[in-house]
Amino acid sequence: MFKYQIITNPNFLIDEEIIKNIFLEVDNIIDKKQNWILNIVFVTLDEIQKLNKDYRQKDYATDVLSFHYFLDFLLVKDDEIAWELIFAEEKIISQWIEYWLWTQKEFYKLLIHSILHILWFDHEIDSDYEIMQNYENVIWNKIFDKN
Repeated sequence: MFKYQIITNPNFLIDEEIIKNIFLEVDNIIDKKQNWILNIVFVTLDEIQKLNKDYRQKDYATDVLSFHYFLDFLLVKDDEIAWELIFAEEKIISQWIEYWLWTQKEFYKLLIHSILHILWFDHEIDSDYEIMQNYENVIWNKIFDKN
């Protein structure tokens, strides 16, 4: 299971227990190595736009970016920081308003999505989108629909 560090906290409350459960469910459902450490960082819209432009050549603010620090993960030690998830707090809040989720759930939704990207899931083509969306839904339901 991934270990994680929250490097900067958002101005909204996040539940560490839910975050731990997300990582646990991803580990239970996805059969891929998840032993590395990842950082969770919250930044401003300007900061994420600059990162998006510098690293992806896309000049706009996005909700989350994921970065890996190694080209060959076979060489990564289990206790090394291998990934970083960069979240734009203002974007999370604006999407919460747009999609009628409370802020924390929008963050949790993006966290699940980002972790799947880290595990090499993508949504560039429809069939890949369906696979990724299915995993997102299964994980979400295990965390939030436990009735």
